[in-house]
Amino acid sequence: MRFRKLKKQKKQTKKRAENIPLYANIPDRIKAFITDMFMIYIPILYIITYVVLDGKDAFQASNWAPFFGVLLYGFIYTFLLYKFGQTPGKKAYLIKVVDVKTEQNIGYFQAWLRFIGFLLSATLLVGLIFPFYRKDKRSLHDLIAKTVVIVVKD
Repeated sequence: MRFRKLKKQKKQTKKRAENIPLYANIPDRIKAFITDMFMIYIPILYIITYVVLDGKDAFQASNWAPFFGVLLYGFIYTFLLYKFGQTPGKKAYLIKVVDVKTEQNIGYFQAWLRFIGFLLSATLLVGLIFPFYRKDKRSLHDLIAKTVVIVVKD
């Protein structure tokens, strides 16, 4: 084959590779989740425990306080994913949640579905193992909500 044809083929394969999204790796996703827990969920629990209730004993005695904490975290989490496609943790590690087909920001219902799916995945633990066996690194909650976590290009 002639050199020009080889060079032309190489350029075409590079163009195809640029269109394929780079999926976020598992350690960055875990670190982003831990960052979100410290930046969003822990302050919510602190406010519920010491501002709304009388302290840790009242929090531990209440059946509703943890539920409202998770519910408030869910509202904040889904709003951030809907509005920006990122939470503070995801922004820190340059990853973003997008629709699997359009690669655009997800809708509010889709973000809620992803959050509910995450609660299910975390409860069963099976859904959190999916990214280790999939090429696109999608978890069970990503499959349910039809989303994917990609690396944001600078």
